[in-house]
Amino acid sequence: MEGTESEAPSNTNGAVTALPTFRVLTDAIAVGDTVAVYVGPRNITFFRITPGAKWSNTYGTFLHDSIIGKPWGFKLPAQNGRGFVYLLRPTPELWTSGLPHRTQILYQPDISLVSMYLDLRPGVKMIESGTGSGSFSHSIARTIAPTGRLYSFEYNEHRYHQALEEFKNHGWGDLITLQHRDVCKNGFGLSGVVDAVFLDLPAPWEALPAAKEALKTNKSGKVCCFSPCIEQVTRTCETLKELGFIEIRMFEVLSRAYEVSHNETKPYPKLGEKQAFTQKVSKKKRKAELEDDEDAIIVTKPERESRGHTSYLTFATLLPRDTD
Repeated sequence: MEGTESEAPSNTNGAVTALPTFRVLTDAIAVGDTVAVYVGPRNITFFRITPGAKWSNTYGTFLHDSIIGKPWGFKLPAQNGRGFVYLLRPTPELWTSGLPHRTQILYQPDISLVSMYLDLRPGVKMIESGTGSGSFSHSIARTIAPTGRLYSFEYNEHRYHQALEEFKNHGWGDLITLQHRDVCKNGFGLSGVVDAVFLDLPAPWEALPAAKEALKTNKSGKVCCFSPCIEQVTRTCETLKELGFIEIRMFEVLSRAYEVSHNETKPYPKLGEKQAFTQKVSKKKRKAELEDDEDAIIVTKPERESRGHTSYLTFATLLPRDTD
């Protein structure tokens, strides 16, 4: 149920200026805002509000002009009246759920664990390589704002330009410094300035010496490597030991979502008692009736489809090296 967006005509009313929608809290949607269009839990898309433009999906067409001035969370009907969408304020969590995939991304269970073990908080300076689709970048930027700094590196030139444009449009320009660089060959170009390093690379062990160089020397530094294969973890751990890192540990995060529903409570029939005829109703109608039934019980069950293995997370600590 993908949507398509058409460009605004050339005679629009003025240029569209990017607003930091991810950071500035406003009451209503304005021109230039990035909007998270929520169709369903697995169907979220993003676009910037442009006068004269329109967006379409299987439910119908939605005009940007009809969105301007609407409050965040507004339920917007399609032009044909057949369906609707919700207009949500963008957040890093929503961005992770609906971003355009250019690479494998980090999801919230992994992001939460990495943020905790790297001790991310306002004011932290850290390195991320590679940038990829920018899923983790958005969560990092929000966590370290307003005084932190994220040095992000991407070796693929096309992905670099795409991420650069997204960071600019989403208002992260003052927090994220993005560079097009092969860090495995050329390093980070930083020495003793960051508190933590996150590596999502095919061969993270090749970038670990440069990561050690970039970590601050007067305090403990943290490193995390995101690797899909256990062979990568083995070689990474060997290199970490050789470089003097301690507290080396590896985690795999597996999450399991549950569905919540209402079930009808029925008394056991008595022996010989005839069962009353029950008229068939649609599942949708029956579900609504059960939600309003005070005697219905709430039950849970695992979702049929759940996300399995994503990657292994290897963490390590580097002790202070200053002797003064």
